[in-house]
Amino acid sequence: MNLVKGRFIGVGVGPGDPELLTVKAWRLIQSADVISYLVNDKGASQAKQIASEAIYSATSAQSGIPIYMPMSTEREKANQAYDQGAVAIAEQLEQGLDVIFLCEGDPLFFGSFSYLLERLQDRYSCEVVPGITSVNAAAATLVHPLTMLKESFAVVNGRHSDEQILAALQQHDTLVIMKAGQARPRLLKLLEESGRSDDAQYLEYIGRDNQRIVNDVRELEVEAGPYFSLFVITRSERQSR
Repeated sequence: MNLVKGRFIGVGVGPGDPELLTVKAWRLIQSADVISYLVNDKGASQAKQIASEAIYSATSAQSGIPIYMPMSTEREKANQAYDQGAVAIAEQLEQGLDVIFLCEGDPLFFGSFSYLLERLQDRYSCEVVPGITSVNAAAATLVHPLTMLKESFAVVNGRHSDEQILAALQQHDTLVIMKAGQARPRLLKLLEESGRSDDAQYLEYIGRDNQRIVNDVRELEVEAGPYFSLFVITRSERQSR
């Protein structure tokens, strides 16, 4: 009986472009005992797709642990999914197998890995391989600096209240609003209300074949968008000198 427990390793695979995987991520995924990832109700996983495009063996590890994540804002349903996923992962770790969890972007930046980590880290050895976030990828895609000199920078979630988002828009030179999809109509209204529509750009599915960029957000449809979307807001007049 193997008494040595396996390691739980969160690996960031970046926002979409498979060439953005780090060398360390590539090496660990290629040699993984078990690979885990979130899937939607159709069994699809963007994190697995990214890794598979970069590394063929990402689809041929000894075994895989897909974790179904319901697309719901109800925290109870998400917690149940993470509870079940943590149990399945723990079973493999108890057998001495290392489990690689694939995470879009960076595992510790709005990453689903964080919720599994808090359920497992007190019992198992846990490691993290950082990945390129959608924030950094968005700036690179736009070829547009996020901050310069004394400019302030903040990241907020589209699920925050109107008051919180308005305050951030008013207080910071640069603001990135993550998870903008369902909140898009409300966010467009807040950008207009704060006088920062001219400062904003919008991106979807960064690094993927269906990537979309809207430089003038007033041309954006006032309707809900996809989960993988964000706004980048920077001052029109930069502090470059």
